[in-house]
Amino acid sequence: MPFWGLQKQLGIDVDSWLLRQSMPQPHGQAAACHAFEREWVECGHGLGQTRARRECQLEYEDFMECMNRAKLAKRLRTILEQRDRMIKAGKYTPPDCHVGKEEPRP
Repeated sequence: MPFWGLQKQLGIDVDSWLLRQSMPQPHGQAAACHAFEREWVECGHGLGQTRARRECQLEYEDFMECMNRAKLAKRLRTILEQRDRMIKAGKYTPPDCHVGKEEPRP
């Protein structure tokens, strides 16, 4: 317990980088990746850093995917590249609403 709580007085939380999703949220609802972070922390609790990295790799990967969406972005990029190849080959024609030729609305 610090003698002078500077963080509390200034309204900042320097320790928030430790558990991003577990800290209090603005509207009192759980954050999007809270469940994944909780599984990762529960898995690694009491194991030690070296052993937790090895045994909790799946939980950590799930948490990082929820935070960064790297696999999702890669998948979407692949889908768009395939769509562009099909358009170039003439096997696919995008709908009018995707090209910008849709009917004007009243």
